[in-house]
Formats: sequence, structure tokens, C-alpha cells
Amino acid sequence: MSSGAVMQPGGGLIESVGRFTLTSVSAIGDLALFAARMLRWMCAGIPSRRVMLPTLFQIGVQSIPVVMITGGFIGMVLAVQSYEQFRLMKLETRLGSIINISLVRELGPVLAATMLAGRVGSAIAAELGTMRVTEQIDALRALGANPVQYLVVPRFLACVLLIPLLTAIADAVGILGGWFFSTKILGINSFHYWYHSSNYVGAYDVLSGLFKSIFFGASIAVISCHRGFHCGAGAEGVGQAATDSFVYSFIVILILDFFLGVFISTLYYLLWPAPVGLM
Repeated sequence: MSSGAVMQPGGGLIESVGRFTLTSVSAIGDLALFAARMLRWMCAGIPSRRVMLPTLFQIGVQSIPVVMITGGFIGMVLAVQSYEQFRLMKLETRLGSIINISLVRELGPVLAATMLAGRVGSAIAAELGTMRVTEQIDALRALGANPVQYLVVPRFLACVLLIPLLTAIADAVGILGGWFFSTKILGINSFHYWYHSSNYVGAYDVLSGLFKSIFFGASIAVISCHRGFHCGAGAEGVGQAATDSFVYSFIVILILDFFLGVFISTLYYLLWPAPVGLM
């Protein structure tokens, strides 16, 4: 080291934080430009049925078994975990209300989106990454077709349109799973189970969960397609793209769930303010 060099305390940490910040801002900016390019091509025209139907089948129909299993066990797990606390308070007949409102507002949309990020998002990133590595995307561009319009737009539309429907399936199966375990195994009266559920769970709760899932599906599609388009070379790059797509999608789902939850709760109190005597 030269005599003029001065060792700055914490310089390595500051450099690492600065590099991480610059890398994160650059990645977010690149993702935003990619999303803007996709929206521009989506406005240019809806893909043909020949392109959309296989994508809809792959993302929607093939995901139904995974979503049904996930939803069913979510409902039964909520029944198992909540019953003992409700029994101690002599409120076990109200178990259906907490199970169903937890499902339709939070756990159903979030866990269904998480499962789909693992199954659909990773598959999209791996498929597009393989096409990038084998130069099929460059071949499409050479043939005069725009890769974003041909590959990204159909997958984005399929995710946005179908993930809310898959979330509704997860909610329905979870509600039935919670009802079956609560009434047939735990011995709760079926009438009281549904009576208290109908009093506590409303259309706003169901619609708020489905509203969240639209944003979850859009984020999964954009992140997965972006990672596939920008994957590294070779099999290692494709595998890393698939892993990154799930990790980033999961993080974004949690962040969106927080901000959308705050927005939905605020909107609820603006539309239906509490009576003055209860405030």
C-alpha cells in the first residue's frame, strides 16, 4: 500500500451498500422498462386464439390440482390450529367465521399465488430462459416477430385472467375443507358454523382477496418473463433464472399484500365508517 493511501473505517461496508443500492435500482428500472414494453405491445393487439389457448391451459387448467390441494389443507390447518383457543373461550361454534375470513382475505390469495409462483413462474422463467440460451428468441426477432408480443403478452394475460379464478377455487375448497374437519371431526354444529360465517364474511372480503390476486398474477408474470429473457448462459443460467423468479415473486407478493391490505382496509372504513358510539 502506498504511503498516501488512507484506510477509511467501514469503507468496505459502505462500498457494499452502495453497490447493492445501485444494482437494485438498476434492476427495478430494467424491470419497469420491460413491463412498459410489454404493455405497449399488449395495447397493439390481443394475441390470437392459437397462441392463447395452450398458454391458458398450461397456466390455468394444469394448476387446478395444486391449488385445490393447497386450499383444502389451508382450511383444515386453520381449523386444527384455531379450535383449541376457541374452545377455551367457549366460542367453538364461531370457528367458521375466523377460518373463512382468514381464507378469503389473506391466506387463500397469498398461498395460492405462492404456489403458482413456484409452479407457473418457475416454468415460465425456465422455458423462456431455455429459448434465450438456444437463441430461439433471436430467431423469432430475425423472422420479423417481436418476442415480447409473441412470448410475454400471452403469459401475462393468462396469469392476470386465471390466477383470480384459481384463487376462488382455492378459497372454495379451503372453506369446504375447514367445514368438513370442523363439523365431522371436531363435532361443531354445521348450522352454527355457517350462520356465524355468513355474519362475519361478506362480499367485500371475498372481492378484496380476488382484487389482490390480480396484482399477484401480474407481478408473477412480469418477473418470471423478465428473468427468463435475461437469464445467464448455459443450464446454470436457466436454473438460476427459475430460482430468481420464484424468490423475487414471493418477496413482491408479500410487499404487495401489505400495501394492498392497508389500501383495502382504509377504503372499507371510508365507504362504511363505524358508528360514532363505537369509535
